[in-house]
Amino acid sequence: MKRPSRPMNSRQRVLLALNHQAPDRIPIDFWASPAVIEDLERKLSLSYEGFLDRYDVDLRYIEGPRYIGPTLAHGEDIWGVRRSSVKVTRDACAEVYQEVTISPLAGMDSVAEIAAYRHWPSPDWFDYSCIEEQCDRILAGERVVVFMGDRLNRIAQLKPAMYVRGAEDIFMDMAVRPELAACIFGRIKAFYLEYLTRILEAGKGKIDIVLTGDDFGAQHNLLVSPAMWHEHLAPGFREYIERVHAHQARCMHHTCGAVAGLIPDMLACGLDVLQSCQPEAGGMEMSVLKAAHGKHICFQGGISIQKTLPFGTPADIREEVEALADLFRDDGGYIFCTAHNIQADTSVANIVALMEAYHEFGRREAAGA
Repeated sequence: MKRPSRPMNSRQRVLLALNHQAPDRIPIDFWASPAVIEDLERKLSLSYEGFLDRYDVDLRYIEGPRYIGPTLAHGEDIWGVRRSSVKVTRDACAEVYQEVTISPLAGMDSVAEIAAYRHWPSPDWFDYSCIEEQCDRILAGERVVVFMGDRLNRIAQLKPAMYVRGAEDIFMDMAVRPELAACIFGRIKAFYLEYLTRILEAGKGKIDIVLTGDDFGAQHNLLVSPAMWHEHLAPGFREYIERVHAHQARCMHHTCGAVAGLIPDMLACGLDVLQSCQPEAGGMEMSVLKAAHGKHICFQGGISIQKTLPFGTPADIREEVEALADLFRDDGGYIFCTAHNIQADTSVANIVALMEAYHEFGRREAAGA
């Protein structure tokens, strides 16, 4: 009598998908804002970890290093950028967003002035000794270990430059003051390369995926031209990925917006997984992306948080999940997730419908495989 096979664990499942092979079901990731997580915990009477376990979410995120650097002023980040809180309330669910109020490099007009800025952060401002234990907790549950970092301190180039310099100034720098852009991007890249290296070394090979994050697209087109991206951002993008690969981990990159025009370039830099894939953004329909690049890169995301989740019915959500499952179920190369953090305009009922649909349609037997 044939003994039934042992069910796949998350690590086996995700590795197969990242190798463009079909696992028992499409792997699941989950992104939501802090307010949504609190709402889920309150209304489902579950801890967040309990929610993830209930729906067998495969990817789990470590907290990362602990800040031990100089005391920061109220509302100030490690770059010296100042922010204020903006609260948006929907029913009993309140989102708090951090809006930039002071970009400390704004208005500086020389390389010397920028280089002399006294608040460039140091990798020494963090304690990395906690990382291995964070990994071990996740590995004990046979889940996949992901390092992403805080939304405002994620391994990137353009976004921190926009914060510390100001969006208008850094875009003008790239266009007409390239020496200033090179100085700013050089400082940012140097910090994050060393910060990333120390995180990976502290993880001792236990980090499976590093998620970098930099927005290169707006709703309908790129934020920067391919030529500008090649000149200012491609070298750092490639170096981050090479550093991740040197520690036997995969690199997943988050970018919002219409970035289809940059995918070949990101592939050439060695990117493993493209995250977000906003279906409403220009040229980002998942069927189009898979047809063009699906043999060479994996995708995570694609479930609409602009339309379907906040405004659709559970039936609409099931339909969207089923279409994605049909596209990827038998080929691998995809991880279920929303196009960004689920926001407070989405009901708990719709989130539950989403998670249930992942399991209903993501399994190979759902299509009679």
